[in-house]
Amino acid sequence: MSAEQKLPSDKEVREGVQGSLKYWVGKLECGGDVEKQWFFKQKFIRKLRESDIAVETDKPNEQHYEVPTEYFNTILGKRRKYSCCYWPEGVNDIDQAEEASLKLYAERARLEDGHAVMDLGCGWGALTLWVLQNYPQCTVVCVSNSQTQREYIESEAAQRGFSARLEAVTADANVFNTDKTFDRIFSIEMFEHMRNYERLFQKVSSWLKPDGLVFTQILCHREFPYAFDTRQDADTEWMAKHFFTGGTMPSADLFLYFQDEVCLVDHWRLNGKHYTRTLDTWLEKLDANVDQVREIMTKTYGEGAGKQLFNWRMFFMFCSEVFQYKGGNEWMVSFHLFRKR
Repeated sequence: MSAEQKLPSDKEVREGVQGSLKYWVGKLECGGDVEKQWFFKQKFIRKLRESDIAVETDKPNEQHYEVPTEYFNTILGKRRKYSCCYWPEGVNDIDQAEEASLKLYAERARLEDGHAVMDLGCGWGALTLWVLQNYPQCTVVCVSNSQTQREYIESEAAQRGFSARLEAVTADANVFNTDKTFDRIFSIEMFEHMRNYERLFQKVSSWLKPDGLVFTQILCHREFPYAFDTRQDADTEWMAKHFFTGGTMPSADLFLYFQDEVCLVDHWRLNGKHYTRTLDTWLEKLDANVDQVREIMTKTYGEGAGKQLFNWRMFFMFCSEVFQYKGGNEWMVSFHLFRKR
């Protein structure tokens, strides 16, 4: 019997995740002992300070960003936004949710036409291309660790007449640097792939103009940060091996411990159900186009296509359950706005 014939039902997968979350949260909470919670949080923060800026940087490419563009074209919205979308009242589909997200970023980052913008960890260019379209005097430098993403963004920008205001860079976060300075730096769900936030914020601060601002969006836990661990029987083993090798789950307040070079201006939280709705929509689109997705995966992975399809469906369902746990108030989305210190 093939692996695909043995797959658990979606209901079984989701119930399994739900059953594990109570145990996992109990472990993070140390049985309610606030002294132990504080001890482990401080220990984790010290480990981050001793780490490289990012570790195993090739793995995210393999797991997310060098996956065929055609796959993401199939499951994402028209902006190709591969991050949590915003679903306020009246927003009913993924295209509207992408647009609502991008408008929210611009508003909270206080973006103005004419600003020099960096999009750090730009994905498939949703924010980059949106800024170039809606702010005709802005210039954007977008940075990604993926050659595939850079080529896609450059192609889209050329078709839309934005090339003169765009610089797309492929670079490893550990070594990337620039002499340019920016009015606004955006980083949308990239910092979760980082480790040493002290050194990262030092770098980012050096790229800001004196009155510049940094805006971040992260997926996070309400209070307890942790690393994705690939060791056998680790609580995060499956997710770490297949999607977040070298990654970090920040706590909502984690960046507040790394303000040597930056200073907090504002901080917002968004209920995790916004990410759940985003994930469920991506899964619905995958399932509605499963034959096309399987064909795309087969061209790239050959006999491993079935496993890839299984892993992506598991990823969407697993994260969907995590971010709607306890009504979306345990794991959530957090935004930060920092200025140069």
